Amino acid sequence: MGALGDIVVCSQGVAVIRVGVIGAGKMGLSHLAILGAHPDVEVVGVCDSMGYLLDVLEKYTGLRKFSDSADLFDQHPDAVLIATPSASHVVLVRDALDRGIHVFCEKPLTLTAAESAMLADAATDARLVTQVGYHNRFVGTFREVKRLLDLHAIGRVSHVLAEAYGPVVLRPKGETWRSRKTAGGGALYDYAAHPLDLLCWYLGEPETVTGTVLGRDFSAEADDEVYGTLRYADDASAQLSVNWSDESYRKMSTKMTLWGERGKIIADRQECEIYFRDTAEVPDGYRVGWNSINTTTLTPSVWYYLRGEEYSAQIDHFVRSVAAAKTGSPALEPVNDFASAAATDRLIERFARGPSTDEPRHVAAPAARPDRRLFTRARRRTR
Repeated sequence: MGALGDIVVCSQGVAVIRVGVIGAGKMGLSHLAILGAHPDVEVVGVCDSMGYLLDVLEKYTGLRKFSDSADLFDQHPDAVLIATPSASHVVLVRDALDRGIHVFCEKPLTLTAAESAMLADAATDARLVTQVGYHNRFVGTFREVKRLLDLHAIGRVSHVLAEAYGPVVLRPKGETWRSRKTAGGGALYDYAAHPLDLLCWYLGEPETVTGTVLGRDFSAEADDEVYGTLRYADDASAQLSVNWSDESYRKMSTKMTLWGERGKIIADRQECEIYFRDTAEVPDGYRVGWNSINTTTLTPSVWYYLRGEEYSAQIDHFVRSVAAAKTGSPALEPVNDFASAAATDRLIERFARGPSTDEPRHVAAPAARPDRRLFTRARRRTR
């Protein structure tokens, strides 16, 4: 019970991989710290548009700084990690692929399904390692769900509820790329992308996406809420429920609930709860009725912890994949490669645009006077 398959965290002794980082925002700095602590990585430099930030990094870390990605590419890194605003991914990724550089890119890969498919094809043609930052596929509980589904442990899945909530936007915000839909801002690209990626992993792509709602609580342009219904070829269905303006949550919370003919699975980052009916072929380590497994049982330790084991695990998988390609060793099973990310981007686009095969989407207008005291009043009543 609880195996992570081929995930082996930080196996030392592989070839040193030279990696450049483009984008020094929140995620870029997190990835930079993990790469800097990896025993098989040499960080060749950091590229960003903010000169002050680069000066600080250079002063306190000694890393080389670049304001132009082309200058970083001229250092001939084995790989590049791209953590810039989503609208910039296409040009940066394409330039890296054209130079024969392996690419790790933050999600979503691009803002259009066509561009993501183009990059996936280009990477395949160039035989380059690619990976996109859908870190939930490296979370032990969500991986255990996938393992149980592959074993058909709960039989045919009839319905899935995919949820993500958090307190990201709780008041009207100023103008940033995250507040602009055209730049890749909004709950759909930033929050809903994660449970949608898990749905693609578990069930594949749906036949239809209907009843979509992109609601605005505080944002003037981007969406703060995303809801919709997905239907699959085998009559399975799924509901997506996402809200990043929910202050009843302390931080982002992603949860997947799956109903099957022989049982039920409930999983979030911390715990996986499984119920098996007496008609199920119960896997080793489980029993009929309720079972509960904590993420610590399912997740191997990492050499460097930042934000969660899954962030180090995904970077290590990318590094080892690049090392295998560099040394001619057997390739690792791809996780979150561009082809996989392109499938998720197709699904995101169906929520964003509503293709003719689906029902037209509905965009809710923002409330005239959003009441930030909603949950505050509720807390006071419980004291």
